[in-house]
Amino acid sequence: MKKGSTGCGVVLDGGVHTTVTIGEEITNTEIFLNKNKVVGDTSRAVVEAITELPVKVESISDIPIGCGFGASGAGALGTAYALNYALGLDLTASKLNDIAHVAEVGNGSGLGDVTGQAHGGILIRKTPGAPSIASVDCIPSKENDVYCAVLGELSTKSVLSNPEMVKNINAAGKEAMKKLMQKPSVENFMTCSKEFTMQGKLASEKVLDAIEAADSIGVTASQAMLGNAVFSMPSPSTNYELEEIFSEFGTVLKFKVMTGSIKIT
Repeated sequence: MKKGSTGCGVVLDGGVHTTVTIGEEITNTEIFLNKNKVVGDTSRAVVEAITELPVKVESISDIPIGCGFGASGAGALGTAYALNYALGLDLTASKLNDIAHVAEVGNGSGLGDVTGQAHGGILIRKTPGAPSIASVDCIPSKENDVYCAVLGELSTKSVLSNPEMVKNINAAGKEAMKKLMQKPSVENFMTCSKEFTMQGKLASEKVLDAIEAADSIGVTASQAMLGNAVFSMPSPSTNYELEEIFSEFGTVLKFKVMTGSIKIT
């Protein structure tokens, strides 16, 4: 509950859609992602924290997997909320959010995604921890366009289990947060995020090249943490040009900042 990360990030309007099935025909808990059976440790941990019944969890993602978009946290939240509804448990949002956070931290798939996703917007996590105990604030924002170039996968667990990488991230993050809090605007967030990318030493050459290419048209871009992807929130006048530039490096996806976070249908 107390473990997590500090920082600032953007919650996107793309996410993971999760359905759970419970019944006599379900004899073992099974996790499916985009119709493929997976181990799904994080979502499985959510199931085990909520019920002893076997459950079929089916998640469909419209965000990339393993690329820094927080898919595991989104899947954990979806599983928790779907189970609460299906079993009629009447757990509060705070409880469900915390269950998802603990599952993610325990499985090394993330440290702060669930807290950000539980609130939405451009969230500042001032202290680490589960959504119910972390101190948070938010940069006021419209539903700005967010352009992303997906360059490949980067395992969050491999980064978080590497002491040298974590040391670099912590040092760079501390400095970036200090600068952000002096001027918590969307523009300064992008600037601080870019500086964090450079100092954190996680970016591949291709990520750095994409950031430099965006710079050439006066647009600030940064690495999606922790992933092999680049994102930016450009002004409308540069949207088309940035999309063209990003397309030279990888698959381009367009989202909006999601000011609300969880929808139950």
